[in-house]
Amino acid sequence: MTRRPLILSVLVLGLALFAAAAWYASRPAPVTARATIPSDQAETLLRPYSPILGPDEAPVTIVEFFDPACEACRAFYPVVKDIMAEHGDAVRVAIRYTPFHGAGSEEAIRVLEAARMQGVFEPVLEAVLREQPQWASHGAPEPGLLLEIAASAGLDIEAAQAQMKAPQTMAILNQDRADVEAMGVRQTPTFFVNGRPLDPFGEEELRTLVADEVAESGR
Repeated sequence: MTRRPLILSVLVLGLALFAAAAWYASRPAPVTARATIPSDQAETLLRPYSPILGPDEAPVTIVEFFDPACEACRAFYPVVKDIMAEHGDAVRVAIRYTPFHGAGSEEAIRVLEAARMQGVFEPVLEAVLREQPQWASHGAPEPGLLLEIAASAGLDIEAAQAQMKAPQTMAILNQDRADVEAMGVRQTPTFFVNGRPLDPFGEEELRTLVADEVAESGR
């Protein structure tokens, strides 16, 4: 081979390698399939009695394992509300009670269930979270303040005292506790979006996962 064809061959090979490298660098990122829970865990993830925020018919369901005494749950509440507002009637939130902070958490859950029976669940939930530093202080918790706090949001205290002790309230608390164990939930809040666990955990990750599910639903 003479010198000129050799130089041309080298140039052609170099251009081919450059083009291949440029394509590799600019190619679309592969879509990563997110794992969903096994079908036999669907009932464990979401029960028919679970409190729902948002429209019942929404195509995207955020299931939140939630402890009313959890500081991170309190911090994430406005984030979840903002996500719901952003996507309108496409997103709903289901609450699963997760009493990791002991007696104070359980008392707050009973108050929330009484509020649900009275049709004031959301305003009472917001009041309980707003005043969380007052009644759920880890140094000196005062769960006895919960009824007074809930009353400021519209709870009938006299009716609530019976509702908090009702068999169905205890049944819900016990079932949610069993489901928390079965799902392997170890921290609050823990989120699932249409059965897909949020992993890694974070605000932007939650927003992205919800947006992806909304896009897939066609809303």
